[in-house]
Amino acid sequence: MLYYLFNYLYKVHHLPGTGVMQYSSFRAALAIVTSLIIAQFFGAPLIRVLQRQQIGETIRDLGLQGQMEKKGTPTMGGLIILLAILVPVLLFAKLDNIYIVLMILSTVWLGLIGFVDDYIKVVKKDKEGLAGRFKIMGQVGLGLTVGWVLFFSNDVTVRQYLLSNGQSSAVDASTIYQDVKLMITTIPFAKNNELNYGDLFATAGDFFNEYYAFFYIPIVILIITAVSNGANITDGLDGLAAGTSAIIGTTLAIFAFVSGNALLADYLDIMFIPNSGELVIFCAAFVGACVGFLWYNSYPAQVFMGDTGSLAIGGIIAVLALIVRKELLIPVLCGVFLVENLSVMVQVSYFKYTRRKYGEGRRLLRMSPLHHHYQKLGYHESKIVSRFWIVGIMLAVLTLVTLKLR
Repeated sequence: MLYYLFNYLYKVHHLPGTGVMQYSSFRAALAIVTSLIIAQFFGAPLIRVLQRQQIGETIRDLGLQGQMEKKGTPTMGGLIILLAILVPVLLFAKLDNIYIVLMILSTVWLGLIGFVDDYIKVVKKDKEGLAGRFKIMGQVGLGLTVGWVLFFSNDVTVRQYLLSNGQSSAVDASTIYQDVKLMITTIPFAKNNELNYGDLFATAGDFFNEYYAFFYIPIVILIITAVSNGANITDGLDGLAAGTSAIIGTTLAIFAFVSGNALLADYLDIMFIPNSGELVIFCAAFVGACVGFLWYNSYPAQVFMGDTGSLAIGGIIAVLALIVRKELLIPVLCGVFLVENLSVMVQVSYFKYTRRKYGEGRRLLRMSPLHHHYQKLGYHESKIVSRFWIVGIMLAVLTLVTLKLR
């Protein structure tokens, strides 16, 4: 909103200084500062409200060190994250940008699903929360919407350069170009690293070549569902999900910045995605919200984000990666989420297999998800979180290296 006000003052009244809002880097700086301020000043009052309403976490005794001390800690703190994301974005981003619209939609959509789940758990005192099938339906609904927009909207394009030999390229810049509808993604560590989803079905016949949206959209649904559930599972120790998400968000902000800048995209030999640079403002607000939330969520936590926050931040990360065409990097960038998810799947599968084969279930880990396994081994909660953050930073650096290492 402030962007449009300053834009009006700059173009109509030529007011000195108002032109600075034209720079996405300046608006990103304002967004991260604003999100930090919102998290700080609205976090404490919200925690007090949650305490007065007795909206506290119900703890099931799993024999973990320090676990029962958390009983009654306010949950639904994800509201702090949502507020600290949405307000700066509404103030400083271009709200007619298709990518910003998608990110706001994704934040509110999954935030509401998580809120309903937390509400049922802590207010209605139903520890099962929202039925799993309804969560999945909500995630699938968002994936269907995002996939449909990315595939069919004429505002979602990549820049294709016309070369002197008559061929076209998404990465070799020239003075002649066109912005076209192509479902291209980036293959990490490959030299010619653009994959057109349509090429996967080019030899399957005209029908598949023309309607491969029916294959692309399920991929989008799978990615959004997997990453949002991964973030939800990772949210089991104080500061773990918020800190890891801040690292991932910073990395995606860099990708959005270079992908939305024609000169940097040319220099790095990567595809230029028109209008994607506006996502830097959203990423900045997202990182600021996660870091600001850590003020209250770091060990010992004064508030938990609950599903309100964890489902939303997972969905945000997934949609951001899809927009900047880096979804194939998710297993690396979101490696912490992936391993946490896999640890649960492997533990459950192995337990069921051994129960059928030997008559009793056996476990590979002392407890899943993986962070609880390390707790069972005697590691302190803060040490586990710190080391997971370090792993997250290493994975983020490896992801950024793909910009040049091919």
